[in-house]
Amino acid sequence: MPIAVDIDVMLAKRKMSVGELAERVGITPANLAVLKNGRAKAVRFTTLAALCEVLECQPGDLLRWEAGGAAEG
Repeated sequence: MPIAVDIDVMLAKRKMSVGELAERVGITPANLAVLKNGRAKAVRFTTLAALCEVLECQPGDLLRWEAGGAAEG
């Protein structure tokens, strides 16, 4: 899939753990891992909005399109 997920980048910038992000967003660490590793088939706008609110970023900071390539998690 040509959509790359950069949640790891934002976690590092915010010095936040996956567990803390999952708790603050209100999703399970397992579901966050699926999203973070690029294995999710979809993401709800409410989840994306919560991620952006907690990480203080824009959706484009978390998701990007890669032409012709496989997404890296």
